[in-house]
Amino acid sequence: MIEKLANGKNLTKIEYQVLEYIVKNIDNIMHMGVREIAKRNYTSTSVIMRLTKKLGYTGFIDMHYKLLPLIKTPNFDYTNTDFQELFSSSNIFQLNSHELITRLAEKISTINNKLIFIYATGFSGIIAEYIYKKILVLGKKAIISSGSDSAGIFENNLNDIGLFIALSKSGETTNVVNKARTAKENNIYVASFTNELPNSLADISDLNYKIEDCGKSDTLNILPNPFFPNALMLFEAISYEYNKLIFKNTPH
Repeated sequence: MIEKLANGKNLTKIEYQVLEYIVKNIDNIMHMGVREIAKRNYTSTSVIMRLTKKLGYTGFIDMHYKLLPLIKTPNFDYTNTDFQELFSSSNIFQLNSHELITRLAEKISTINNKLIFIYATGFSGIIAEYIYKKILVLGKKAIISSGSDSAGIFENNLNDIGLFIALSKSGETTNVVNKARTAKENNIYVASFTNELPNSLADISDLNYKIEDCGKSDTLNILPNPFFPNALMLFEAISYEYNKLIFKNTPH
């Protein structure tokens, strides 16, 4: 958990120590306050405030409320759940309304002379690859990229991108969040797929699609998790609405 939060944030040794302390004492930090946390870690309040900014939060209170559900939400209880219950309990259509699903289909339909840029890293990159190929067969121009690619692939095509689609299970993956932020700064429409909790990527996005993550602290994706297959299912629903729209507007 701490490694995931600190990844790419260039934390100093004392900032990392403070982050560990906050995570371990998440239930009490609001009562303690910034001064007490600084005192217990033999540092200054400015170090803590700098930490909140590096992590992408607006301040100490914002950090607390964003970290609390991430830390306190328990992982799915695999020991007391059978296979069918785990993989048939999808609530993607409760988390994402029909109107929301239709909006991305409509946006994709308007991208004619521009590119659709898909970006993801890790296991999310597998889903991004599928979305990329699906968009191509829908007749749209697309580019896919990941954290291992040159930044130039994205930056050199900024003027030609009409839609940026980002995937991140946590919604906090540094490379993905930074790319989405750059897209927004260049007036590019951003759609994202993340877990169901409040997160940085969702905050940046014009459209955010939420998928329940049964293993929020399982950063290595070791345990079975319907998140990724549900992400595919959700995009197929978007594709369905896209095809309905195209058939409706195509003269027979």
